[in-house]
Amino acid sequence: MGDDVYVVGHKSPDTDTVVSAIVYAKIKGYTPVTQGAINEETAFVLDKFGVPVPGDLGGAEGKKLVLVDHNEASQAPDNIDKAEVVEIIDHHKMNFNYPDPIAIHVEPVGSTATILAKLYKDEVAKDKAMAGLLLGALLSDTVIFKSPTTTEEDKVVAAELAKIAGIDDIETFGIDVKKAKANISDKPIKDVVLADFKDFDFAGNKVGIGQTEVVDINDVYNRASEVMDFLNDLKGKEGYEMLIFVATDIIKEGSELYYAGDKAKMEKAFNTTIGDKSVWIDGLMSRKKQVVPVIDKTF
Repeated sequence: MGDDVYVVGHKSPDTDTVVSAIVYAKIKGYTPVTQGAINEETAFVLDKFGVPVPGDLGGAEGKKLVLVDHNEASQAPDNIDKAEVVEIIDHHKMNFNYPDPIAIHVEPVGSTATILAKLYKDEVAKDKAMAGLLLGALLSDTVIFKSPTTTEEDKVVAAELAKIAGIDDIETFGIDVKKAKANISDKPIKDVVLADFKDFDFAGNKVGIGQTEVVDINDVYNRASEVMDFLNDLKGKEGYEMLIFVATDIIKEGSELYYAGDKAKMEKAFNTTIGDKSVWIDGLMSRKKQVVPVIDKTF
C-alpha cells in the first residue's frame, strides 16, 4: 500500500460521495473507495456510463486518505485517527480538527460534484463518462435543482456537463436518476431508513438523521408503523438522543419527518405543531440546509 492514496466519501454512500471519489481519484491517479455498499441510484448512474463500482476501503488505519463530500468524524472511516488525511473536498459545514495543515477546499454549492467539475473543467471536457457521472451526482444532491442548497453555479455547471455527456434533457435524466432508488415497497425498513443516514454530534448529543426520496409519499405512509418501530428500537439500542427520518416527495416538494426523541425539541426546531410520530413540512427538501442546522440549534 505504501504511497497509495485512497479517495473516500462518507458512510452510507450516496451518488455524490461515490462519484466524487471516482472522478477525483481518476484525475489524480489515486484509488477510489467506498464505505459500504452503493445504493440503486448510484448503481444506475455508474452503469449508464460504464464505470465500475469502487472497492470498499475497509479500515483506515495506516492509509493515506482524501476525504470527499464529508469532514465530520462521525461520517469518516473507522480509525480515521490512525490514518493520514492529506486533503478534504466538501460542500458541507466544517467540523474538522487535525494536527497538521492540509489542503481543504470547501464551497457552498449543491454538490461536491459541482466543485470538481469547476476545478477540473479541462479534464472533464475530454471525458464523456466523467461528465455524465458528475451530472448524475449533481442532480441527485440538488434533487434536480429543487433543493434549497441549489445555487446558480450548480445550474450552469449542469448545463455544461450535459453537453459533454450527450444528455439532451437534464430534467428527464434527473428524474430517471432519482427513480432508480425511489421504490421502497419491497425493501426491509432498516435498509430504507439507513440507506442515506448520517450521525451528528450536537453539543455532545448523538443524533441520527436519515433521508429517502420517493415519487409518491403514500409509499412511506403505508409503512409508517414499521418506520416508527425501527426508529424507537434503534434509539434504545444505540444510545441516540434523537433520530429523524426524512421522507421526501420529490414531486410534491415536501417531506414527512418521522422522529424518536423529544417532541418539544422538534416543535421548537421546525416552529410548528408536531404529532407524536411525524409531521409534513411543505418545501422541505434538504437535510443539510433545512434539518441539520435547526436541530443543531435546539441542542
